[in-house]
Amino acid sequence: MERIRSEDEDGRIQAAREIRRLTKTSAKHRRYLSESIEPLVSMLRYGSPESGEAAMLGLLNLAVRDERNKIKIVDAGALEPLIYFLESTNSCLQEYATASVLTLSATSVNKPKISASGAIPLLVKILKDGNQQARIDAMMALYNLSTIPNNLNTLISLQPIPAVIKLLRSCKKSSRTVEKCCALLELLMGYEEGRAALTFEEGGVLTVVEVLEGGAPSSREHAVGALLTMCQSDYCRYRDIILKEGAIPGLLELTIQGTPTSQAKAHQLLDLLRNTSHKKSGMRADAFQNIVSDIVFRIDGDDRAGKAKKMLAEMVQISMEQSLRHLQQRAVLCTPKELPVGCPPSGVHSK
Repeated sequence: MERIRSEDEDGRIQAAREIRRLTKTSAKHRRYLSESIEPLVSMLRYGSPESGEAAMLGLLNLAVRDERNKIKIVDAGALEPLIYFLESTNSCLQEYATASVLTLSATSVNKPKISASGAIPLLVKILKDGNQQARIDAMMALYNLSTIPNNLNTLISLQPIPAVIKLLRSCKKSSRTVEKCCALLELLMGYEEGRAALTFEEGGVLTVVEVLEGGAPSSREHAVGALLTMCQSDYCRYRDIILKEGAIPGLLELTIQGTPTSQAKAHQLLDLLRNTSHKKSGMRADAFQNIVSDIVFRIDGDDRAGKAKKMLAEMVQISMEQSLRHLQQRAVLCTPKELPVGCPPSGVHSK
């Protein structure tokens, strides 16, 4: 504490690094060393880049899992220099600043102040152009800030969806990052601009469907919520798009194995999709409903999941056979001029 307040810059840097080390895993040290917040913020504001880096990392560890320190750091004036570092061309400083904003945005008291600081456009820029860790932290911070309704208007105007989809594709489907990506997408699907951006992005809806099929339970819940919001907003426009990307098997599985919220949303979306699926494929509405009902209500016992997968596999096989027959019929009906040359099959994209 004496060194962090000293006039010697090297001494302050060493003290900041020691504070970072001591507070990395110790809640007791975070509480005991909270008095170092103001001198660390002063280093962040007025020191050299090396001094700013040491101070930023010390403040970051002081804020982790400590709500009072998070609030105290913002009240001490840390946001202005953090915004400056978000714009840095030094990728490491930018990454540390993004992680700091993410940590500070985890408490509701700080969210309005961070929003007013101009952080959102910079976070979207980092989401688009930053290194992988900075992109992940920027997306997480944007999700934290999206709980303020007005921020969604700002966010949608900055066109973040292509970057969210790109990040989503690069992460493991079971990861927390994917969960937050899908949660943010679900919120953004409440806007026509968001729905249009997702459908315009190549493979955008397919990426959400893949999470619906293979993500963690919470991720699948947000994925089905995003698709349901789309379909409810304009089912004539979006049902065919969702059906084309093969959402039905994943939705059927969710009605059995999903969270209670996922199950309810999957039922709602299946009901909407059913209304066009019987028109397009020739399947009667009551027949489709009976298939869903059989899977949901007849499967029980210890082998519930195994039976569900078997029935789903059979249904997927039937769906594939129907799709093949449909393609064959199109091939017969189309003239050579109507057939696209050199195009991959629908739903298949170059990697």
